[in-house]
Amino acid sequence: MRTESNKISKSSWPKQAVKKWLNIKTSADKFHSDYCFTERRKSCSDKDCYAVVPDNFSEGWLMDSRNGMRSWDLGKEETCVPFSDALDLRMFVGTWNVGGKSPDEALNLRDWFKSPSPADVYVIGFQEIVPLNAGNVLGPEDSGPAAKWLSLMRHALNPNIEEEKGGVKQQQRYYLAASRQMVGIFLCVWVRADLYCHVTNIRASCVGTGIMGYLGNKGSISISMRLYHTTFCFVCTHLASGEKDGDEMRRNLHVSEILKRTKFSSSFEAPQTILQHHNIIWLGDLNYRLVAGYDDTHELLKKNDWQALLEMDQLRIEQKAGRVFKGWNEGGIYFAPTYKYLANSDHYVAQTSKSKEKRRTPAWCDRILWKGERLKQLWYVRGESKFSDHRPVYSMFFAQVDLRGKNGITPPPPPPSNAVTITRSCSSKPLVNAGLPSSCAAKVQAEEQLLMLTRTQSCMDTVQSL
Repeated sequence: MRTESNKISKSSWPKQAVKKWLNIKTSADKFHSDYCFTERRKSCSDKDCYAVVPDNFSEGWLMDSRNGMRSWDLGKEETCVPFSDALDLRMFVGTWNVGGKSPDEALNLRDWFKSPSPADVYVIGFQEIVPLNAGNVLGPEDSGPAAKWLSLMRHALNPNIEEEKGGVKQQQRYYLAASRQMVGIFLCVWVRADLYCHVTNIRASCVGTGIMGYLGNKGSISISMRLYHTTFCFVCTHLASGEKDGDEMRRNLHVSEILKRTKFSSSFEAPQTILQHHNIIWLGDLNYRLVAGYDDTHELLKKNDWQALLEMDQLRIEQKAGRVFKGWNEGGIYFAPTYKYLANSDHYVAQTSKSKEKRRTPAWCDRILWKGERLKQLWYVRGESKFSDHRPVYSMFFAQVDLRGKNGITPPPPPPSNAVTITRSCSSKPLVNAGLPSSCAAKVQAEEQLLMLTRTQSCMDTVQSL
């Protein structure tokens, strides 16, 4: 796995703390990935395939794109032509607040990922993978727990990764497209091996909304990517906690700040904000509570009357009033509140605590919402792991992706006219050239289109060999 960040020495803690306090961006757009990261140069080289665009090219030359394609072994050209304009993919989305606990090797995630049919894409978000103490919030990032979670996920998705058949090590079925950590928030996206070539423009953006409104004990990680010709944005959040009157307004404010402050590094014809994507999935510990106290909800909990309890759910109340997530969707909830449980128990803390201060009313803190016409939710459930005081929540979606840039999907707005970005699908450091002449910008666009053709061809050959 390629790591796009460096460990921070203890001697740099003061500098790191000042940057966090002042919200100075350091490596917010860097992430981990199985992809090989190299920056695009003047020629658009990609492994053994490359596009050659003459300086005096014309629109007619561009239409006959084979003039600029060179490859040592592209195979049969007809294999890169898709059989239809759209493809339905299964997308698994899960969120889990793990309460600051680091996992051990005995923790089995396969039950969490289990479904009647395996997904094509797995989007997994965590909250509190490290304790939210001053050292973790102000000091250098503790990436140890994140590495453990990645290892558990890799083996859960690739159970035979260590096995060899006939002396040949088995290839992975799923690869890490991107993962990013901000203090205790951790988001990762895994894609099926044969989709690798079709995932482009991977970028990440972090927004801190915690202490002083900027630190990362609360906030969001967003990962943007293009799958074929459809853009996706996955937003993993940990919003303001508390169940006092008015705390829901703080959570609403966090959502507004995340939508406003999330910016993706400029990339040619790629969305730069969350809402510019075709499909958006928002997951995490949103921390919305029930408006009634435990005494008022005790009987409903005993009866498992979830629908009556949901009428007191702050998120639904705020959404219905148009104060947050206006126009977003959430599936029907037919499972028990996911917070707050005793450790290694099926009992809520409120059922055993005699102290009113510690009697947290059970609530559906952990949620998954989405926005996009080509997303369809198949199911929305919770897991039963007793690892933390939260229960994991997960969902399966059908996501229709556009194979040819047609099907009526409106492209997101282009970047500002004074900036042209040259980027690779695997690049976490886009090379931005401000104020390029129009002829140069057009040439860059031609190179991008030809590179996509060559990568698609090469990918089809790889799939046939698997």
